[in-house]
Amino acid sequence: MLDRLKKIQEKYLRIEDELGKATQSDQLKNLSKERSRLTPVYTKANEYLTITRDIEDAKGMLGSESDPEMHNMLKSEIEEGEKRLEELSKELEIMLLPPDPNSGKSILVEIRAGTGGEESGLFCADLFRMYNKYADKLGMKVEIIDMSPTGIGGYKEIVFSLDDERAYDVFKFESGTHRVQRIPATESGGRIHTSAVTVAVLPEVEEREIEIKESDLRIDVYRSSGAGGQHVNTTDSAVRITHIPTGIVSASQEERSQIKNRDKAMRMLRARIADQLAETAKLSADALKKSQVGSGDRSERIRTYNYPQGRCTDHRVGYTSHNLPALMEGDLDELMDALVQDDRSKRLAEAKA
Repeated sequence: MLDRLKKIQEKYLRIEDELGKATQSDQLKNLSKERSRLTPVYTKANEYLTITRDIEDAKGMLGSESDPEMHNMLKSEIEEGEKRLEELSKELEIMLLPPDPNSGKSILVEIRAGTGGEESGLFCADLFRMYNKYADKLGMKVEIIDMSPTGIGGYKEIVFSLDDERAYDVFKFESGTHRVQRIPATESGGRIHTSAVTVAVLPEVEEREIEIKESDLRIDVYRSSGAGGQHVNTTDSAVRITHIPTGIVSASQEERSQIKNRDKAMRMLRARIADQLAETAKLSADALKKSQVGSGDRSERIRTYNYPQGRCTDHRVGYTSHNLPALMEGDLDELMDALVQDDRSKRLAEAKA
């Protein structure tokens, strides 16, 4: 433990030194991100090493101290120090777990209607609103990339981005099938329906991280069909990009500018191609879209939202909230904390195995 903490100190100080000498923006950005990631563990490491030295000094003095009052004071100092070391050791054990390779990345989130017809589309809109409110609470900016409205207030699909270094770490557990049980607004008989919506969380991929040849792309432009005021259906601003080798398609029509829509579509395309590559190579279970999302069938679920009983249950961790209305308003802190704690427990168990 001590050797590892000393290496963290050395690495942090080296990054500080390199930051002072860096001149290129990419280098400054990467070094700043790495320093930000290391700062919490560096702070704890400093405290751990300082207390360790203080305990050693106190023990050295204890053997030669004849004054009873000073002797008791040193013993108390050692006991308090060892108690704090035990607390820090547990905290550092978690902090020193190998980081997720996608940690610190912005994300693209895809919400798609699964089984359940129009009701599924309406729940797509509800989930987007829930995530939007939670992101706003955290100070994260939501930007819509593309959406396909159903006409009655729902979505067949909506894709949005969260450009924040906390985004992936906060939302990565949302990937999967979300099941809703409620009486649809479209149902006159008052019967409870079960519908499913799928969510995929894709880490953003920078251009330098993945090579996409221009010759492998087919780019189509067309007139927007969604919201946009007087510019809708008057200019060919919407963009659809097809990656010919994989058949992956992305599109955007949310901006009035064709150039901006092309940039958004390319961001989505890079993320989807990287996700498919990760799936093929089996690099990361969290990045595997098929295992995250499944087919959208109601039997494949990570979470159930039961409106008649006002209850939400996450089936992976056994967490249940009996305040569904608050949760749908973006009050997700308790749920997210339960998912993080479960993930940490599993990773600690694996590290000790």
